[in-house]
Amino acid sequence: MASKETSQGKNSDSKQASSTGFLQHILDFFTGLNSPEAEKRRQLKTIAREIHQSPYSKFYRPKTFEALPTLARFFYDTYRIIAPAQLQLENASKSGVLKSFVIDSFLTSNQKSVLDALAESKIIELSSSMNLKQLQEYVKTNIQTLDSIFDAEKTNQINKAYNTLLTFIQFVNYDYYFLLKKFDSRIIERSFSYTPKFETISCEYIADDMAEFVDRLLVLNLDADWKRIFEALKAYRNIELIQIDSWLKHAQILKAIRQNGILENIIRHCKQDPNFKFILKVPNEQIVDPYIEKIKNQANALLQKIATERKTSKIEELSQFIFGTVVVLRMKNYTEKANANFNKRNIAGYTHTEPLNYVKAFLIDYLKKDIREIIDLLIVRGQWITNVQSQEVADAFHNLLEISDMITAFDDDIGDDGSTGSRLRSLLARSDRDRDQLRLLKQLIKVINDKAMELIKKTALNLIALGKYIHALINDQAAPTHSIITNWKELDNFTESRKPVKELLIHNYKKLYAMVQLLNFYVNDAAV
Repeated sequence: MASKETSQGKNSDSKQASSTGFLQHILDFFTGLNSPEAEKRRQLKTIAREIHQSPYSKFYRPKTFEALPTLARFFYDTYRIIAPAQLQLENASKSGVLKSFVIDSFLTSNQKSVLDALAESKIIELSSSMNLKQLQEYVKTNIQTLDSIFDAEKTNQINKAYNTLLTFIQFVNYDYYFLLKKFDSRIIERSFSYTPKFETISCEYIADDMAEFVDRLLVLNLDADWKRIFEALKAYRNIELIQIDSWLKHAQILKAIRQNGILENIIRHCKQDPNFKFILKVPNEQIVDPYIEKIKNQANALLQKIATERKTSKIEELSQFIFGTVVVLRMKNYTEKANANFNKRNIAGYTHTEPLNYVKAFLIDYLKKDIREIIDLLIVRGQWITNVQSQEVADAFHNLLEISDMITAFDDDIGDDGSTGSRLRSLLARSDRDRDQLRLLKQLIKVINDKAMELIKKTALNLIALGKYIHALINDQAAPTHSIITNWKELDNFTESRKPVKELLIHNYKKLYAMVQLLNFYVNDAAV
């Protein structure tokens, strides 16, 4: 019986609570107590109470929505400290130099010496006393050392410091003057000789400006290593931009204001938006890897430049020795001039014109004249110990004569009257409107270039062979006992130029050797 009474009591209570909840719901509906608008009003009242109870209550008057002179004074004190740096740091966030100074501030003197070792001036200085291989090894070693310096920990430290610096630059470059003129129109930009008379103003005039300031303040690392950061800034502009003691003292004020949330509360109350969101400008620059990559690329590019300059200089030196000029033009159709038609279609064209010109010039100007004289003399007048030796010399010489004819035929074939030349003209005419024709044109040019390189390589190999034979004959002529030709003294009487055979051999060997060296710059596997 008691249990039934208890159960009935509970049901009665439940019905009563339900009735009360329903009545409350009806009451709330008519009074608006649970509406979003009512909740917003409650939140704004809470914000106003927090402002009133804050140590910074003299910044803002919630009842009248007014910003007070004390708030202006806070911005003015901040402005006075950072103003000297504004002009100097206006474009600092885009400066590669500033990044270098930040990175440099984390390096020891020994580590800095590695950077100095990879500087352009140092590499150029060493290039005068090192050969290319030594210089390449020097750069490679220092690049490896550079990689070891910037481990993950140091890289993170530097990137973090630089991003902290960026937040400071953002903070410095805020337009304090624009904000402060709304409190006192007579204030002068970055001039503090005038004593401002700040007035109470409606907060609506500065709410958006303050929001931008808060965006920057919220991301500022006020506990950063400011001494290191200011040292980097001082090195960057070679002057002390901000008094560090003044900044460190003011940073504590900024920290207290940020912790209190007074500025956010003023903005939210002024805008009548308790949920107003701030747009935080958080930099996330990664400066170390691009910095290292730039140093590597610059050093390697400089090496390449030095190598190219040395190659060009050596080629010109050899060309001058062999031909008496640095400009050698013998080909009629396989020329740089012909490449103009290909370049219009973004095709490289003939890629071996320079070495093939050298080859043709050498075979015409020297092989068929100076070298022929000494070879004919040795083969016809020389008394060879074995016919095998004389035949090898003759074969090497005649191989070069055949290559000379092949080069002429090759050059004629790509001319207007040649079969390959006709195909080239046809493909060129149709390549602008037909991609398949353009592809066929590229393939044909590749075949032509491969043929040119084949002729250059054949020439180099046969020049090497002939050069070895002539070198052996020079040694045989100078030896007390001859093992190749037995009548060296008699041969002096039969030279067309009336020069001693020894002199002719040495002269031609030098030309052959120089020519092989010249071709070596174009054909990697050709060397004496």
